[in-house]
Amino acid sequence: MSTGTLLAIIIPIVVVVVLVALATALVMRRRHLRQRFGPEYERTVEEADSRLAGERELSAREKRHDALDIKPLPTAVRDRYARDWSSVQEEFVDRPEDAVHDADRLVTSLMHERGYPTEGFEQQLKDLSVEHGRTLERYRAAHEIDTLSTRHQATTEQLRGAMVHYRALFDELLGDGGQPRHAPA
Repeated sequence: MSTGTLLAIIIPIVVVVVLVALATALVMRRRHLRQRFGPEYERTVEEADSRLAGERELSAREKRHDALDIKPLPTAVRDRYARDWSSVQEEFVDRPEDAVHDADRLVTSLMHERGYPTEGFEQQLKDLSVEHGRTLERYRAAHEIDTLSTRHQATTEQLRGAMVHYRALFDELLGDGGQPRHAPA
């Protein structure tokens, strides 16, 4: 066989192998992002100009998150937050709007204590999405209801729902390593 014939056989095989390797890496990266971000993956991709742009956004969130100093809470601090949550729940009976505002502040405080930046709601969502993507929609809903309640436009049932939504993220943040530690009811 001549050198030209060998090259005509080898070069297409190498190109195919490289393309298969790139496709496999892309599929594995996509699977990783879907598993890590849960429903937030689809939401981000839908809001982006393209799937690739959405996936780049999610990768950028991972890099930012990896640079954060997210730390577990000492037992005494976790216990204090659990007691604070119980107080907020008790407050709901007599002052539901105030309780929802306090729940929002308590979740934000807990985020800060864990090491999450709390400079703005949209950035909070992005930072939380890396480890708490499955709870993020509930946090969004709670925040929207909290905003409604500042204008006294939220129903008691909506306020109750907000408390449940805040509690879901609160439990995740209170826990360590993705294992929620339930606060006393």
